Amino acid sequence: MPNSFNPNNLGVVFLKLVWESLRFAMQALKSNLTRTILSLLGVTVGIFSIIAVFTLVDSLEKNIKSSFTFLGSNVITVNRFQFVGGPDYPWWKYFRRPYNTYSEYLFLKDKLRNAEAVSFSASANTIVQAGSNSYKGTNLTGVTYTYQDVYDLPLQSGRFFTEMEINSSRNVAIIGTKIANTLFPSGNVLGKEMKIKGAKFTIIGIFEEEGEGLFEIASKDMAAMIPYGSFTKLYYVGKNGIEPDIAIKGRDDDIGMVAVENELIGALRAKRGLKPTEEENFALNKSEFIMNTIGSIFDVISAAGWVIGGFSILVGGFGIANIMFVSVKERTNIIGIQKSLGAKNYFILFQFLFEAVFLSLIGGVAGILIVFSLTFIQLGSLELILSFKNIVLGLGISSAIGIVSGIVPATLAARLDPVEAIRA
Repeated sequence: MPNSFNPNNLGVVFLKLVWESLRFAMQALKSNLTRTILSLLGVTVGIFSIIAVFTLVDSLEKNIKSSFTFLGSNVITVNRFQFVGGPDYPWWKYFRRPYNTYSEYLFLKDKLRNAEAVSFSASANTIVQAGSNSYKGTNLTGVTYTYQDVYDLPLQSGRFFTEMEINSSRNVAIIGTKIANTLFPSGNVLGKEMKIKGAKFTIIGIFEEEGEGLFEIASKDMAAMIPYGSFTKLYYVGKNGIEPDIAIKGRDDDIGMVAVENELIGALRAKRGLKPTEEENFALNKSEFIMNTIGSIFDVISAAGWVIGGFSILVGGFGIANIMFVSVKERTNIIGIQKSLGAKNYFILFQFLFEAVFLSLIGGVAGILIVFSLTFIQLGSLELILSFKNIVLGLGISSAIGIVSGIVPATLAARLDPVEAIRA
């Protein structure tokens, strides 16, 4: 049957369309290179603007969030204040809230059934010394034995505290790589002694190097850790002193930590003797609060990137449309010949539409390559990474620009009368 549908013809037609469109696109580039480059410049600048902003935002967001890894994942901390407060957050109201106590930690550790682990800690900035060397700005933290069960504490060398060392408040310490390199330039740190406020501490471990971040205060490279009992010998913890933290790690099967949070609220209210009509005199903070706030900030920045790049893309779209209108005008005679030889309207339509997409993709790829070249620039602790998602996004936007810009010229070309077109 001569009129029967042959699916193989679709593949042949498609390949023919692609080849013809690519060939004509290359001819358009060669015939007037300056005009074409200037027209594609808008697409290149637009794609560069959007993808550059997204790449910067993604890299910056990743860097900032990694700086807050010390908060842990799936962790709730009990504090007097909220990490993130809204515009109506009466921070002044909570100064009279009680500090966390060690007895509350022991109570929660015994009562919470939905918690993976509960820890107690307190921190202070101090100076550590070894011989004539010293390191200022050390983030010293006193911890309980369960601290390692709540937070990830990878060690480069050495070990964590034993339960006996914690319970007997021995003067042992784990330090960061920056402190180790400063105090002991020659190496061989383990087993050496350093002084904290005049007290000698034996170094039993070194934290794994984290590198510099945007928030260096959170880096373990500049941190030192000692047993909580040893910490209380050096600093006053509690009211009018250093504020301690209680941290609770939820179970992996407790989505959103709903169960452990409800259990924690009930247990802590009971421990503090709060009546049902009284509001909580504590704040529960999750690392997700900060992460969500950071994400919302960068969502606004991303929206600004769309606006900035959108104007350039609009100009680029007009440039592609201009090229296509000129191309239709120059090839009117060829269109008439193709139609007289049996070319269908859809063939002419897709031929010009594909050509517009190809031209737009050339501009888009140029913009993406410029962004990729920027990732090799050293920006200190900020590492720019062009993700596969952003590459696909750039190519997708370029294709959309080509389709929108080429649809009108392609439609006009498809509707040309073959007789009139041949006479042109």
